[in-house]
Amino acid sequence: MDKLIKQLAQIQKTLNAPKSRRNKFGNYNYRNCEDILDAVKPLVGDLVIKLEDEVVLIGERYYIKATATLTDGTNNVSSSAFARESLDKKGMDDSQITGAASSYARKYALNGLFAIDDTKDADSDENKEGSHTTPAPQAPQTTQPVQPKQTTNSLATFTSWSEKINKLNTKEELLKIEELIKVATDLKPAEKFMLRKQIETKSKELIKPSVSTPVDVPEDEGMNNPGDPEYVAVEDLPF
Repeated sequence: MDKLIKQLAQIQKTLNAPKSRRNKFGNYNYRNCEDILDAVKPLVGDLVIKLEDEVVLIGERYYIKATATLTDGTNNVSSSAFARESLDKKGMDDSQITGAASSYARKYALNGLFAIDDTKDADSDENKEGSHTTPAPQAPQTTQPVQPKQTTNSLATFTSWSEKINKLNTKEELLKIEELIKVATDLKPAEKFMLRKQIETKSKELIKPSVSTPVDVPEDEGMNNPGDPEYVAVEDLPF
């Protein structure tokens, strides 16, 4: 294990992965996961780098947990990082959104493993004369990172849709809201499934035949009944 740690330390000292890519929309430089791997592969020698992803549910949102591992076949050193899937991203389908989150999480897992600092761009305030700072080297993570803060936005949205369904009284209204749920971008697939099941149950309730319960109608208390002790014959009335 000591030998592996020494090899990792040497890689951290030697590795240089500059931000060679440019985001024209945000006007900043950046590096991605592939850039780090291209820079580190010539340095690892007989060691092996493994990248693994895991989908985890934290609160009401799904996260990609990426783990970067350096191994000599017997001993391992690992670092993990999280990235949350976007509810919606223009121009991307669901698989592309997951892939983007995976790439982002892997990049930061590699950052932690190889102690890559977040070097500022040449024209940023931190790199102006008189304001230079040297970031402390990052050590490989040995414990699980702090879980991201939970959110309730997704739960509130799901509850709102569910309440709308409960207020509907016709099958036509249920069909319309089902079509809206299919294209909704603020719901997760599991939530859409549960709402469709709720619509199905509601639809069955609306088509159940109504059963009327016979009601006993009491005799009119004012009826002139011959069986009544106070019965008076019509001919005895003083008309």
